[in-house]
Amino acid sequence: MDLEAAREFMREHHRAVLATKRSVGIQQSPVLVNVDGEGRAIISSRETAFKVINLRRDPWAQLCVFTERFFGNWIYTEGEAEVLSLPEAMDPLIDYYKRFPDENPDWDEYRERMRREKRVLIRIALQRAGPDRPG
Repeated sequence: MDLEAAREFMREHHRAVLATKRSVGIQQSPVLVNVDGEGRAIISSRETAFKVINLRRDPWAQLCVFTERFFGNWIYTEGEAEVLSLPEAMDPLIDYYKRFPDENPDWDEYRERMRREKRVLIRIALQRAGPDRPG
């Protein structure tokens, strides 16, 4: 699958499962994903989440993204992740939120909640996507 087609799918469909490498095996987490202005997959998380700890140790990340119906169209994509912590993450977290179709919140309250929850932004530089053929 073409990476731009995968990005377009993620701009429309935000439900996903993120896979990261644990010290032994794989850890999976349900997430909401979108795409930033540079074409990276972006996910908000907490500093203390296992997915964040795993990505700081090994930046490999894979996403399985699907529609609200769950069954039907889906994609996977993978690449190298970086974790951006506060305070540097604040503007990218605001950008992440603005990319969803909801109403914009009170931004001062949003910033305070991001600090209180110790939010980070995960950015995944996409390297592969699929499926490449039905099966």
